Amino acid sequence: MAAPRGDQVTDDTRDSQGAPASNGPGSTGGAAPMWGGRFTEGTDALVKRVNASIGIDKRMAREDLRGSLAHVTMLATTGVLSQEDGEAIAAGLRGLLTDLEAGRLEFTEEFEDIHMNLEHLLTERIGAVGGKLHTARSRNDQVATDMRLYVRTRTQTLRALVHDLQAVLVDMAEANIDVIMPGYTHLQVAQPVRFSHHLLAYQQMLSRDAGRLGDAAARADVSPLGSGALAGTTFPIDRRQTADLLGFAAVSANSLDAVSDRDYAIEILAALAILMMHLSRLSEELIIWSSQEFGFVTLPDAFTTGSSMMPQKKNPDACELVRGKTGRVYGSLVGLLTVMKGLPLSYNKDMQEDKEGLFDALDTAEDSLRLYCAMLPRTRVNAERMRKAAASGFSNATDLADHLVRSGVPFREAHHVVGRLVALALTTGVSLEDLTLDQLRSVDERIDESVFKALDLETVVNARDNVGGPARTRVLAAIAAARAALKE
Repeated sequence: MAAPRGDQVTDDTRDSQGAPASNGPGSTGGAAPMWGGRFTEGTDALVKRVNASIGIDKRMAREDLRGSLAHVTMLATTGVLSQEDGEAIAAGLRGLLTDLEAGRLEFTEEFEDIHMNLEHLLTERIGAVGGKLHTARSRNDQVATDMRLYVRTRTQTLRALVHDLQAVLVDMAEANIDVIMPGYTHLQVAQPVRFSHHLLAYQQMLSRDAGRLGDAAARADVSPLGSGALAGTTFPIDRRQTADLLGFAAVSANSLDAVSDRDYAIEILAALAILMMHLSRLSEELIIWSSQEFGFVTLPDAFTTGSSMMPQKKNPDACELVRGKTGRVYGSLVGLLTVMKGLPLSYNKDMQEDKEGLFDALDTAEDSLRLYCAMLPRTRVNAERMRKAAASGFSNATDLADHLVRSGVPFREAHHVVGRLVALALTTGVSLEDLTLDQLRSVDERIDESVFKALDLETVVNARDNVGGPARTRVLAAIAAARAALKE
């Protein structure tokens, strides 16, 4: 489960020194919840377990401490806290951050979430003054800040990995510039293309993925800190200062929206879903291409597995897992959309479910990108097998029809002639270019020696010499353009 924010308030759950209020007379014992002042009985054990989110939101500990440091710096600057109290709290927070980086902090469900765990640890270290940290702040704007900081960092990492994978694809394209393969529609051989051209199609998809992640990150780059539980605070805070300290580009314009908005998380999930869809399509092709029937590529042993029963097997498990995990990311997107669709303003506890799916999707996408960045450079391309498949699949049939049209044969008639020639080649068990001139002329006497140049696969591919086409010069230009874009 993900981090609770609840209907927390800033100051009415604390005594005059800022320490947590005690439980009421009905308490079941244990540490007093920081929000427990108005309750007369303890929380049911099952509710505690369902309510606790520390197992999920503890990964935002660094962001929570950074947000708290910015908040207490602002409180001291504006005079809401004394300089002495501000410095004591800041020193305690820096100590916690040092211990977090060293792996020395331990969290517990007793304090529900990362916010209260860290505040408890702070107060244990520096005393009751630690309780003043939460002045003019709610867990509602606190967690919204943590999440935006967290996804900003993660999307930067993902965009860098997308960039790396694009570079891998460009390198593969350049290394295999003269490899010709069949292009497909309906998974049936259609027209020949360069393998490089095929790889660059995925490079283009990833370019758009990087753009979507960047757009989503830009809209997440807004500070909600200072919005309180839903209606801000009566203290004279400086929201611009905390935003600047945390590196946010802007301050949220509406406190209700700030604490209840999860658009940015949904948008990032949508970008991740599209990214994973692209990786799933690449996975599907590699799975097909690495089969014995195709044999276009050979996947590295380190990214495949065997069978416990059949010793000859080499299974493309890594590709299959990426293809399968795509559904998990889709589920996270639909899940958060479903959580948010019926919620009134502003914060509702349903929104605790915003993190687990988001974090899982971020992890899944990152692992998938890292996997492909490592696997593709070690994948062997079987150029001869690809070329043979392009020839035997009659991928040059359209060009033969075009050749006849240029010779004065009406297109519909040329289409019919080529269909008969394909049937003849199938009957004799050869490709179109392997038919003799006499065999070709037996179908149509207008065919002459020039037909063999028209049927050559290099000629066929290079004839498509338009922007975005598979001709050698166009693919080399696309590779150069892709490299230039990646350098930017």
